[in-house]
Amino acid sequence: MREALTAAASRRVTRPAPLRQAVYDALTELIISGSLKPGQHLVEAELAEHLGVSRQPVREALQRLQTAGWVDLRPAQGAFVHSPTEEEAAQLLGVRAVLETYSAQLAAQNAEPEDVERLWELQQDGVDALAEGDVKRLVAANTALHDFITSVAGNAVLAELIGQVGQKVRWYYTPIAKPRGKEAWNEHGRLITAIAKGDADGAGEIMRRHAERTTDFYRRQLPAGTSQD
Repeated sequence: MREALTAAASRRVTRPAPLRQAVYDALTELIISGSLKPGQHLVEAELAEHLGVSRQPVREALQRLQTAGWVDLRPAQGAFVHSPTEEEAAQLLGVRAVLETYSAQLAAQNAEPEDVERLWELQQDGVDALAEGDVKRLVAANTALHDFITSVAGNAVLAELIGQVGQKVRWYYTPIAKPRGKEAWNEHGRLITAIAKGDADGAGEIMRRHAERTTDFYRRQLPAGTSQD
């Protein structure tokens, strides 16, 4: 684990933020980014050292992370990064598909020319990141594009619900960002075209299929046996 944390540039927490929350956020981001991998043993002392804090806030954060489904605490063994099961992935990504389908429909109804221009800029960011093989940038570009579609949709309740599943969607997406990349960004292009035309039904259908294909792709990448956990 020490090597993984070093590779993640020792994400030290900033003191102005409430310490417990800062430690929780830092560990969550290390899991999402893949610096701490599913199934990896988490050692309190090492985490505390690399975050620049004592062991107590790390211990408290691990308890919260277990409650949120990021970490498994095993008696007499310690803490481990949770390994998502096929069922968990299907449930979360299924909810995301429903929410983002509606988001795309609303975006097509509401988008102004400058919104469409911005979508194409975000699309280019993703295409460039894919060409460079930059996973971190690719995931960020994917998140930015989907977030902007949500903002154009203009529904605050919808945005809040999408935000609630957003972190785990990003966690699931990171390991498939490159292999799924070309197909996914082609789908994004068709989605933007539908939004630009004001085609709400078409945009919704493209987004629905896009989300379903991402879900299917992720489930195919799960290690053997995780669906039985």
